[in-house]
Amino acid sequence: MWKKATAPWSRPGEAIAAARWEFRVWRGTRPFWAGLLTFGGGLPILYFPFPYAHFSLGGLGLALSTTAGSGSLLIGSLLITLGFTLWFQRQVRIFAGVAAILLSLLSVPVANFGGFFLGVLPGLIGGSLACAWAPPSVRPELGGDRGVGGHALGAEGDGVGRDIGGLAGPGLPE
Repeated sequence: MWKKATAPWSRPGEAIAAARWEFRVWRGTRPFWAGLLTFGGGLPILYFPFPYAHFSLGGLGLALSTTAGSGSLLIGSLLITLGFTLWFQRQVRIFAGVAAILLSLLSVPVANFGGFFLGVLPGLIGGSLACAWAPPSVRPELGGDRGVGGHALGAEGDGVGRDIGGLAGPGLPE
């Protein structure tokens, strides 16, 4: 009779495994860690200048209600936006990486030492990773019986064949 069709994720652990695999494939096709570090660099820069982030260093109280607050708000939100841009618009990775580096460096004098250096370092590393990232190379599938390096296999299947590096042809000994 008819066999009942089941979804490939019908067993309990397969849905999680499939989702993990899809995430790994998605993550491998874009500068994921660059975006994560850039996003993470924007959070402390965005957080520390707000009134609910009061710090006391010895006798010195740090409560920012000056123009540094607006600069931190702008720089932090731009770094978070660049982090998402690196994830979803990987074509602009060089621009986003350079902008993340410049904004992270700009946050040192403008935004409370860059969120007390908790935002500068991830922003610089994330921007550098974005500039250095290259898309994965597309390798064409090797068709037929091919051995190491794409050379045709011999009769014994030992990887030695007559067509070595495309040299076999008219006028060449076989």
